[in-house]
Amino acid sequence: MTRPAYWPKAKRALAAADPVLGGIIRRYPRIALVSRGDPFATLARSIVGQQISVKAADAVWARLLAVCPQPTPRAVLRKRATTLRNCGLSQRKVEYLVDLARHFERDRIDLPTLQAAGNEEVIELLTAVRGIGRWTAEMFLIFNLQRPDVLPLDDLGLLKAISRHYLGGQPTEELLRRAGRARVIELASAWAPWRSVATWYLWRSLDPVAVEY
Repeated sequence: MTRPAYWPKAKRALAAADPVLGGIIRRYPRIALVSRGDPFATLARSIVGQQISVKAADAVWARLLAVCPQPTPRAVLRKRATTLRNCGLSQRKVEYLVDLARHFERDRIDLPTLQAAGNEEVIELLTAVRGIGRWTAEMFLIFNLQRPDVLPLDDLGLLKAISRHYLGGQPTEELLRRAGRARVIELASAWAPWRSVATWYLWRSLDPVAVEY
């Protein structure tokens, strides 16, 4: 597992640009974003985490690892759908995982191309895979490719943290209805070009245990 070389520089820049974020960063001095370096596992873990809490996603992923200790495409394809569902996955997520595994097995996902592509191009390439939406592609950009300036506007954890720390605790639904994405983008403009790092620390303000995709 590796952490980005840019992390110390990003921390200093964010703390100088945003006192609120600076306070959060100081509370977590010894942890940082890390990547497991396995593209398939990163995308599979993101699919597992779609539309459920971090705690629930961790539990489902742990059960999946119990039946599939090496979560490779081939290993997933060898499991019965009922085995995967018994891990806590919905039928649709089982279908997404299987389709993702097939893409890897058939070399439809070209990793060197993803590594060389810009953020929006990576998102376009990945969202061509069934079950991978923009949020999942953004998690891949942050956790696997470790791109420094990704702002996942559909991430409920990020929106909740912004509401808590910057908007007086407005409920997330109200934040989206009244302020909309424009307000979030405006707030986050101070964090560029380190919006991935800012997002990661805002996640920590809600849950100090870091997720590793």
